Amino acid sequence: MSDTILDIQHLTKTFGSQTILNDLSFSVKKGEVVVILGASGSGKSTLLRTINGLETIQSGEIFLEGKPALGKESLSQLRQQVGMVFQSYDLFPHLDVLGNLLLGPTKVQKRSKASVTKEAQDLLDRVGLLDKEHAFSRQLSGGQKQRVAIIRALLMQPDVLLFDEVTASLDPEMVREVLSLINDLAQEGRTMIIVTHELQFAQAVADRILFLDGGKIIEESSAQEFFHHPKTQRAQEFLNVFDFSHFGSYL
Repeated sequence: MSDTILDIQHLTKTFGSQTILNDLSFSVKKGEVVVILGASGSGKSTLLRTINGLETIQSGEIFLEGKPALGKESLSQLRQQVGMVFQSYDLFPHLDVLGNLLLGPTKVQKRSKASVTKEAQDLLDRVGLLDKEHAFSRQLSGGQKQRVAIIRALLMQPDVLLFDEVTASLDPEMVREVLSLINDLAQEGRTMIIVTHELQFAQAVADRILFLDGGKIIEESSAQEFFHHPKTQRAQEFLNVFDFSHFGSYL
C-alpha cells in the first residue's frame, strides 16, 4: 500500500495572461514535513490555496489518499481533510476563543459539543492558553491568535496541515512561540506543508524542501542538501540574500 497521502499532478494556475503555477507536480508522504521556499510572487501561497480548494486551477489533478480531490462533491471533504492556517489568523471577532474553536467541528462535522470542548481545552492547556478560552480576539496577542488558529485547524482532525507564512506578521518573541508549536506537531508525525521565510526553522523541521521560481519547482531536495549544497544558481542567489556573514561591524 502506498504511503503517499497527497499527489499533485501537472497543476497549472493562471490569473488573466499571467501563469502563477506552471505544470507543477510533487507528492507528499504520510508524516512528511515539506517546506516550500521561494521569493515573493513565486507562487507559494497560491499553491497552498489550490491544494485546499480555495483557488480554482486551469489544468492538473490533486489526489488525496489516491482519490481525485477537486470534483464538486469532493471539495467539502478536501477542506476537512486538508487544514489550512493563514498569516491573518481569521478568527471571528464576535466569538470568544472557545466559540471559534467549536464552530467547525460542531457545525460542519456534527460532532458532540461536549467532546470537542474537552479536546479544545486540552489543546489550549497544552499551549498555555487555557486561561484565554473566553477571551475575544482583540484581547489576544498576535502569537496567541496564531496558536488559537492552529488549534482550530487541528480540531478538524485533518490528514494534512498547510501553513501559509504564519509568522510573517508577528514580533520576534511571538514567532518562537508559534514555531515551537509547529515543531511539536512535526515531532508527532503530522503531515505538513509549510510556506515560510524562516530559513533556520525550515532547515530544522523540513524533511524535504521544494524551491519555487516562476511557478515551477526548480529544486527539490532534503533540507541538509538544499541549504548546504544547492544545485541551481537561483537557489544559491536566494540563500545568499539571507547570508550576512560578510557584513562588517559599523560600531
